[in-house]
Amino acid sequence: MLALCLALALLAKRLHLPFAVALVLGGMTVAFVPGLRRIEFEPELALALFLPPLLQLSAYRTDWPAFRTNLRPILLLALGAVLFTAIAVALIAKLLIPDLPWGAVIALGAIVAPPDAVAATAVLRSLRPPKWITTVLEGESLLNDAAALVLYRFAVGATLAGSFDLGQSALTFVLSALGGGMTGYVVGRLAMLIFARLDETVHDIALSVLASYAAYFAAEAVHASGVLGVVACGFVLRGQHHVFTAQTRLASESVWAFLEFVLTSLVFMLIGMQLRGIVGRLGHYHPWHLTILAASVSLTLILGRFLWIMPVTWIPRLLSPALKARDPAPPANHLIAISWAGMRGVVSLAAALALPVRFPGRDIIIFLAFCAILATLVLQGTTLGPLTRLLGVTEPDTDGVDQSRMAMRRHVSEAALASMQDHLDDPERGEIAKDLIAEYQDRTDQAAQLEDGSPTEAERRTRELQLRLSAVEASRARIAGSQNDFDEDAALGLTTELDLEEEQIRRELGER
Repeated sequence: MLALCLALALLAKRLHLPFAVALVLGGMTVAFVPGLRRIEFEPELALALFLPPLLQLSAYRTDWPAFRTNLRPILLLALGAVLFTAIAVALIAKLLIPDLPWGAVIALGAIVAPPDAVAATAVLRSLRPPKWITTVLEGESLLNDAAALVLYRFAVGATLAGSFDLGQSALTFVLSALGGGMTGYVVGRLAMLIFARLDETVHDIALSVLASYAAYFAAEAVHASGVLGVVACGFVLRGQHHVFTAQTRLASESVWAFLEFVLTSLVFMLIGMQLRGIVGRLGHYHPWHLTILAASVSLTLILGRFLWIMPVTWIPRLLSPALKARDPAPPANHLIAISWAGMRGVVSLAAALALPVRFPGRDIIIFLAFCAILATLVLQGTTLGPLTRLLGVTEPDTDGVDQSRMAMRRHVSEAALASMQDHLDDPERGEIAKDLIAEYQDRTDQAAQLEDGSPTEAERRTRELQLRLSAVEASRARIAGSQNDFDEDAALGLTTELDLEEEQIRRELGER
């Protein structure tokens, strides 16, 4: 399966397709290969295995200050849009499949309601969208999973129990959210205490992965939201990111990227490999009936997002001039891009797989969830890039260096310069500090010039960085050509230094 995922990744890159689209289509192909052994996946493992690391990774990636600044639109999407979409899908499903109980159609709505920002941001990142669009999409994805999964658990529990109490469910929702957040915070703080006693990079990374599962299971054990537990734990670890060693921070990026690739790929492949059995068990449905069901649910998802975003953006500002003055409505082209970036993904798949085996309508629910994911990923995922370019939802290209990055570089350069100046009176290191001050002063001055936006300075810095890359490549080639003349450990150590230098250069050039 992993070999196929790698092949699909290469194919998607060559065809300029989003990777998730290639996985869905590949999973469908695998599902109908004759003679392939059927893989049965335990429903209880679906959420617990796949979600914790992926949710914690989303928390790592979230820009917390930007998240707080855009909290209002994030909550309108993460809570309001999820509830609106779930109800709309449930009504359509109940209309077309009257035999399904209300709990089952609400569970279907909760499964397909939360969009997956990973697919959307993967497409948008290469197009340089405005920062607030990426922030809103990623923030929505971080919270909408929790909202949808809490609704999902209520629907499943009510269906299996045969009753539903709205007041009790609302109270349980609040307690579940609070309990999950508090549990995740405690697990995160405990993890930080353990981190302080570890001094090996591999142990730090192993604990960071373990913390995501610990937060999930601890919250579930007290009947709280495991999803919010993981998110809260992830925020704690992200806030304490500076206490890790440099080696841990560098290595963890690769480890978490690998985990994301493996878990995301496998969940798509697993659902695809079960699709044949699911379709086989739907033989009592006419093919045209299945087509109408799939098309109706998918169309409801796509149109429902527009029907929510546009009114909740414009109507409050029409009714409140104060709100309009304080927080003007985003441009219409931005709203269209956000509305179209509603692809469904891993969370919907995992939730569909997690339905109990004897749940009413389980097969048709999984089938409709898969069709909704397929339709949104293929239709919206392949057209989001061209649409945003057509709408002009992009930031202007920068010439090699980023001014916001330069502002931060000047800020830290000033701190380094002040540190050197503090050592001038040191009898042992004062002379050395005096020699280094000129170097740090040059860094500060250069960052200040680039921050001011001088095109000449930006072009000069870009050419300088490109020359440094050439020097790094020449040095690495010399090491490769002289392996028999020097100690191998020394060559490997120097190669690592050159790799770090190249990474630093490419980040400043905006290539990472």
